[in-house]
Amino acid sequence: MTARIDLDAVDRTLIRRLQEDGRTSYTDLGREVGLSAPAVRTRVQRLMESGVLQIAAVTDPLALGLPVMALLGIKVDRNPREITDALGHIDSVIYLVATAGSFDLFAEVVCRTMDELSAVINDRIRTIPGVRGVESFPYFGIHVHRFTWDVPE
Repeated sequence: MTARIDLDAVDRTLIRRLQEDGRTSYTDLGREVGLSAPAVRTRVQRLMESGVLQIAAVTDPLALGLPVMALLGIKVDRNPREITDALGHIDSVIYLVATAGSFDLFAEVVCRTMDELSAVINDRIRTIPGVRGVESFPYFGIHVHRFTWDVPE
């Protein structure tokens, strides 16, 4: 769970800049916010340790040979939390959320082929005790994929 920390204007600027380019140097960030590179490093580490900020490489599934992508709506007949652990161990599942409405969970998956997607759905997910239904929404293209949402005041 992410710890709630108070962000000041400098923290928000650092986060916004790192969203744009996670490889920006502490020196360049320091020039922008009026701090030394070590002071920026300390702030960025605090943001990372609190769980507010994470710096990661964003990959393109198509470039990695994973052209088959889908959102799976999953219905369960028990507490969804009991099923999320099993789903989280499936390598093809790259994003998993609990929700409300006609589905209990949504899982985003990436696969090499349609046969692999079929196997993930039928052999891996449908066989998890408590899963009562899976509906697949295959992607025909990715039109927006943002990692730069606003940082609240």
